[in-house]
Amino acid sequence: MTTGVDLNDIKRRMDGAINAFKNDIASLRTGRASANVLDPVVVEAYGSRVPLNQVANVTVPEPRMLGVSIWDKSMVGAVDRAIREANLGLNPIVDGQNLRIPLPELNEERRKSLVKVAHDYAEKAKVAIRHVRRDGMDGLKKAEKDGTIGQDDSRSQSERVQKMTDETIVEVDRLLVEKEKEIMQV
Repeated sequence: MTTGVDLNDIKRRMDGAINAFKNDIASLRTGRASANVLDPVVVEAYGSRVPLNQVANVTVPEPRMLGVSIWDKSMVGAVDRAIREANLGLNPIVDGQNLRIPLPELNEERRKSLVKVAHDYAEKAKVAIRHVRRDGMDGLKKAEKDGTIGQDDSRSQSERVQKMTDETIVEVDRLLVEKEKEIMQV
């Protein structure tokens, strides 16, 4: 049995980069309402900054409307302020302990800027994947240098790491194209 690098660990770390990318693009607003739009919102609560989902429930009562049910009545102002300051282009309407957030139509310019953001997220994911690849390759070079793995084994594992990298980057590109279509759809 040869050693070298743990290919399962490399695969797990690359999958982690894909999952982080999926979460990032899920928070991008398209024409339809999605509770994920408010994921980046952080609320000043009880002396610390916490994610919105720790002080309220987010629902999608209508295709172009979000609902936020705040658990503690004293937090309504802080949640309203946090949503407005998150630069999402949303203006909540306070209704007692709830907020109604109408989603405005996306204009062409806003759609294009969201596509740019999606591309930035994709590039960030690809960089993370390449870092995992580099770690794997460095591990293989070190194992070969230390004599714990032969040159042939090192080469075959390097090829497997490269193949995993290529497949993962293709998956990022596929997800990006899908999201781009969704954003540009009127």
